[in-house]
Amino acid sequence: MLSWLAPLLVLGLVVFVHELGHFLAAKWAGVYAPRFSLGWGAPLWSVRRGETEYALSWLPIGGYVRMASKEDETAAVLEGGAESPEAERSRHWDERSMIPHGPLPIPADRWFESKSLVQRLVILLAGVTMNVVLAVAVSVGVVATYGQPLVPPVVDSVVVGKPAAAAGVLAGDRVVSIDGTTVTRWEEVVSVISDAAGRTVTLRVARGADTVPLLVTPAPESVTGRDGATAVVGRIGVAVRQGVEREPVDAATAVRLGWRATWGMAGNVVQVLGRLVTGEVSVNQLGGPLEIARSSVAAAQSGAETLWSLIAFLSINLAVLNLLPIPLLDGGQIILQVAETAYRRPLPLVVKEWYARIGLAAIGTLFLLVTFNDLKRLLSGFFG
Repeated sequence: MLSWLAPLLVLGLVVFVHELGHFLAAKWAGVYAPRFSLGWGAPLWSVRRGETEYALSWLPIGGYVRMASKEDETAAVLEGGAESPEAERSRHWDERSMIPHGPLPIPADRWFESKSLVQRLVILLAGVTMNVVLAVAVSVGVVATYGQPLVPPVVDSVVVGKPAAAAGVLAGDRVVSIDGTTVTRWEEVVSVISDAAGRTVTLRVARGADTVPLLVTPAPESVTGRDGATAVVGRIGVAVRQGVEREPVDAATAVRLGWRATWGMAGNVVQVLGRLVTGEVSVNQLGGPLEIARSSVAAAQSGAETLWSLIAFLSINLAVLNLLPIPLLDGGQIILQVAETAYRRPLPLVVKEWYARIGLAAIGTLFLLVTFNDLKRLLSGFFG
């Protein structure tokens, strides 16, 4: 069950929240939205509330919102079909309702194109905004529930002949303070030792049931940073024991760390995209639906924390990718709306058709590429 339930939760939630953003913004702007679906394709079950049909569709991944749009036929086909007098008759037919739920025409002020540029941009950006909100909420929730991860200050091994060995530090010792200042994580030990080159400090370590004070003098060592600059730091010749502990945090700290984690993930996505453009990262490393499904199952098997962290990562991924200036994506549609406003009239139909074709070709090519990569990894796993 996990093999199909985990991908549905991960990808379904991320895409559904994105479409929910578009739907709520469309309602706010007064755009006619006759259907909101959980899942893609034809509805298996639906109920109508007001002018909107809320449906469960046959492909239970993500969702879509149908909005009244006169010129977005290509995108409408991808998300359920355009609204027109020729559209399929609704199962919720009512003689007093608008197309497709009834025979009445859609009022001129209810079309997407009838709204101001600001309203159209809000609708287009709402999906991305909801993905960011989801990523931040999940990241904050993970930190609040499980605490802040930290590497404990536990010595794993000691190098013979180095200052730590001479001072009597042993493998398994846990550093509890340095010069009277309490430390709870390894990075604090590294920071203090690095700044104490040639100066004797007092390490207080927990060893079994005892606490032992040790005098150690970090040896000066020259290191070169990423910027090429050389600095002298202190080293005592120990290695940290691998492992992560959790430190409970208050609500304010959880919000701060969750926010920082979300934007850190967003920055990583932007970096990878940049390296794809420069060729530093190969397109063969990209993954598609099968890779997402595999990662979802692996995350679910690792525990709820890993699964929710994956949801946050994919949500911010979707937000960043949707802002790319590719036709049919939100970023491409934003460019189109701004261009038409600057042009002060709709762009020629042939321009829009080619714009949509380019976007469809780009998305189709990307989908085939990532699917090929997924299948190649799958076959490599089977045949070693």
